[in-house]
Amino acid sequence: MPRRYRLGLPALLITGVYLVALAVAAVIALTSGDLAALRRLTLFTETAKDTTAAWANVLLPVLVGMAWAWALWQSLRGPLAGPPPELDRDARRLRVALYAAAGSWLLYPLLPAWPWWAVVLDAVVMWVVVLLFHPVLGRSLEYADRARAAGVLAYGGIAVIEVLDVLDVSTPGAGLICGLAVLVWTVLVLRAQRRDSRWRPATVVYGIAALVAPVGVALVGLLLAILENHANDLTSAGDALMVIWLARSAHDLADPRHQPSPAPS
Repeated sequence: MPRRYRLGLPALLITGVYLVALAVAAVIALTSGDLAALRRLTLFTETAKDTTAAWANVLLPVLVGMAWAWALWQSLRGPLAGPPPELDRDARRLRVALYAAAGSWLLYPLLPAWPWWAVVLDAVVMWVVVLLFHPVLGRSLEYADRARAAGVLAYGGIAVIEVLDVLDVSTPGAGLICGLAVLVWTVLVLRAQRRDSRWRPATVVYGIAALVAPVGVALVGLLLAILENHANDLTSAGDALMVIWLARSAHDLADPRHQPSPAPS
């Protein structure tokens, strides 16, 4: 399977190293009760002082870690092997922006906490993705102007809110507006991708899964009281789905299947 992809072997090796580290961290958590390594590898957070090595505190991070391992493989393997298609300037720019957006999530394991500037950086990169998606999707994107406006409002607003929060300026209701704008933009882009043969159906499915994951987390938290304190843990799995969608959206644009068929001799 690795040979099917341009970077399949390096991606498999990196993913394998992560899985080994995940297994070791899980064993340490179960045998010594120390959750620090496990939570750092999977949830990218420090362990609270009152956190015990109960089954949920070990099982959920392991499951989230499996999701991130899959995200590593999906992101790092690159497009399918074969001669890449000739892409126009807009498509090339979009691929770079999508990879940058997916790569920005790599800051998670490198930082002890998610600082305000990282939120702003992520929002700005996604703001660029919004602008570059528009010309590439073309006629496939319904309500194109509204979609672009929603995306610009969403991610530009997130960056502004974060900066104002640092300055202790209150923005009541702004977060909800930005969240709804993200929803509108994402739904319209996913619909356009589904109609565009350049993107594989699986890529769209990952995007839909990333979109509905927060709703699923909220429902799980309501239905199962034992998981109420682990909603943030489950949200991390939704973040992994978003990374997969961004990376696969970039991969698919360079899929060799889009090469024009050779002329008959």
